[in-house]
Amino acid sequence: MKDSQGSIIYVGKSKNLKSRVQSYFYHSKAHSRKVEKLVKTLRDFDYIETDTEFEAFMLECRLIKEIKPYFNKLMKNPLSYAYIVIKLDEEIPQMEVSHSIHKGNGYQYFGPFTSKSTAEKAIEGFKDCYKINCTRHTLKTSPCLNFTIGLCIGMCQGGAALAQYRSIIDKFISLLNGSDMSLLEEMNEKMLTAAEHFDFETAAKFRNSIKYMETLIHKERMIEFTEKNHNIVMLEPIGEACFKIFYMKRNEILFSEIYSDKDVNRESAAATVSANIMKYFALPYSAAELTRDEIDEAQIIYHYLKSSHCRYRIIPETWLESKSKVKQQVSEWFSQV
Repeated sequence: MKDSQGSIIYVGKSKNLKSRVQSYFYHSKAHSRKVEKLVKTLRDFDYIETDTEFEAFMLECRLIKEIKPYFNKLMKNPLSYAYIVIKLDEEIPQMEVSHSIHKGNGYQYFGPFTSKSTAEKAIEGFKDCYKINCTRHTLKTSPCLNFTIGLCIGMCQGGAALAQYRSIIDKFISLLNGSDMSLLEEMNEKMLTAAEHFDFETAAKFRNSIKYMETLIHKERMIEFTEKNHNIVMLEPIGEACFKIFYMKRNEILFSEIYSDKDVNRESAAATVSANIMKYFALPYSAAELTRDEIDEAQIIYHYLKSSHCRYRIIPETWLESKSKVKQQVSEWFSQV
């Protein structure tokens, strides 16, 4: 969408473009201030048609990053990304949210997360639920103020309380890295117990904290998937007798091509796909942590692969050692789709 000067002020996607554009001008009473301002500013628009919905998602993401339209603020602000930092080397280990990673300081980082607010609410809720809202970073002989009002278990005094606190932090770390989900189960039990005792305020705290924690866990799974799986072939149907193949490395589409059942049989298509796999994935690739510059595309790819809109195969590096092995695996895959 463009303003009177021809500047692009908004980028969006839709399966039904006519209906989407009309929605901005109908039912105006239900519109947010942002939409009202957008409609008043809008003077013209261009459109780009894609073969598949997946391409539309990826194109929308890329254009928003390149153009940075005024009304696409969510993906525009780099400070909206956040990391959870666990400072294990301090006397009283601290949890906080940061916009960046500083290597070599011995801290443990999780993320990047696309919402700083969600990360902050998850930590705040977790601290409230487990009463670990200590105001100190070092040990003292007297308790902190939060201990006297029931918000801190007293780890600032050391001893058994500090050991309990470190155990809670360890469970939190295990939850985020996916190695142990017992903390989430424990929080669910505490929520149910509070509800049974008609302590609905406490139950609501646990419910909200669980919701934010589950959001973080989902993001961590997406990050782990992207960092681990570098070569992906995806098949997306286009109508009844046509499909498109995408070759993706990490969070980038390297190549895509349309195949029609009318013109190409599955065996021929499998041979072409096998050759393309060897062509695009044969180069060595070094693993690296996902950066916030990659996370939007990675999130789109992950969600799409986990949906019912497509079929995909992860191509292990061991397959690339043999053309015949790749061809065999692709042929088996094509027989299933």
